[in-house]
Formats: sequence, structure tokens, C-alpha cells
Amino acid sequence: MPRYRPHVAARPSWRCRVCGAAWPCSAARLALLGEYREDRTALLVYLGTLLCEAMSDFATLHDGETPQGLTERIVTWARTR
Repeated sequence: MPRYRPHVAARPSWRCRVCGAAWPCSAARLALLGEYREDRTALLVYLGTLLCEAMSDFATLHDGETPQGLTERIVTWARTR
């Protein structure tokens, strides 16, 4: 029986360690929404913290540049609609 592997970010690339997609991949988003289903604010705070770490990693790797859309990729998808 295959063992579940969590879809977490590989740093400093911020690609999923399992599927290789830009993190958070769809599996990671589903898992995060489930884990934080009772506290969307806590999810946004957590993702905001990860956004700061990702910005730092990307700036280090890319001579001070961070990719366009990083906020949307890591945080905005989790806002309540």
C-alpha cells in the first residue's frame, strides 16, 4: 500500500517535493484548507509568513528579484470568497 507523502515546498525553489508543481500545488491547497477549515485567519497568517520566506529565498536566488504573482500564488487563493 502506497504511503501518503505530504505536498510541501522544497526550498529555495518553492516547488512541491511530491509533484514538482509550483507550491502550493492543488493537493497542498486542499490539505491546508482542510487543516485550517475552522480558522481561515490562521491560514492566511501562516501563508503570509511563508510568503515572506519565499520572497527572501527568491531574492537570494535571483539577484534581488522576486517573481511576479508570488503573493497570488501563495496567499490570495486562500481568501474567503
